[in-house]
Amino acid sequence: MTYELVPGRLSVPSLSALAAFEAAARHGSFTRAAEEMNLTQGAVSRQVALLEQSLGLSLFERVKKRVSLTPAGAAYAAEVRDGLSRLAAATLSAMAFRGAAGLLHLAILPTFGTRWLIPRLPRFTEAHPGVTINFSTRIVPFDFAHDPADAAIHFGHPVWPGARLHRLMGEEVVPVAAPALVARAGLAEAADLLRQPLLQQSTRPRAWADWLEKQGLPPERALMGPRFEQFAMVAQAAVAGLGIAIVPRLLVEEELRSGALVIPVDRPVRGSEGYYLVYPEAKASLPTVIAFRDWLLGECEGVG
Repeated sequence: MTYELVPGRLSVPSLSALAAFEAAARHGSFTRAAEEMNLTQGAVSRQVALLEQSLGLSLFERVKKRVSLTPAGAAYAAEVRDGLSRLAAATLSAMAFRGAAGLLHLAILPTFGTRWLIPRLPRFTEAHPGVTINFSTRIVPFDFAHDPADAAIHFGHPVWPGARLHRLMGEEVVPVAAPALVARAGLAEAADLLRQPLLQQSTRPRAWADWLEKQGLPPERALMGPRFEQFAMVAQAAVAGLGIAIVPRLLVEEELRSGALVIPVDRPVRGSEGYYLVYPEAKASLPTVIAFRDWLLGECEGVG
């Protein structure tokens, strides 16, 4: 297998060779790659050998029956895996256009997505029945140039290089706890909360410190407590009585209505950060992005 540069066109190794290499690299075994691809071990080995010949370098170190990636192979495997993933996403996107208005890949904050956005989506699908939304979760900003997402929901300041941002809403954060814990511990004043474990959310490390400072309390204990990755986990830990959580009110509305959680000291704090819809300049004219943007901004009108 050979390939060469042709003016106006870049010839690349065959997809079968790249797929065989990626599988072997992921498993660290030609045999397991062959099982995954329903090929013989020899077929996978030949595909990799031809790829190495074309590239003019070794991708694997072969010692008896064991293989391991060379430094060049490890770097190439990461790029090939990313490229194959993007091809798969592009193929699914193209297939979604059969009889449909389009597909939107949306990256969402996990708890905001499940607690606030998804319950409202039936109104979007009713207005745009031909649009299909695929969801993935992201908790920090990412590079749209290397990600299949068309748009994202972001919390923070309106800073995202190369992208357009539309403010959706702000938020109020409040302390919440299980009713039994509040009654047992006699939580009535802000200072009383410092006697209990303070449940932490990993992407909001200053949440407790900011709230305590606004109450005129020392923030020394702000980071003393178990840490969780998502607000849904923090809320569930509070329901279970593990401590007191500091959370956006809009993400625990259901627990507050049901009585599973209560606000022992109702002194909300509103910061300067907010929720934003974000999408790259290159996708600003996509009909699916425009439709979702206009609907979402309408949903958020007058909120926070």
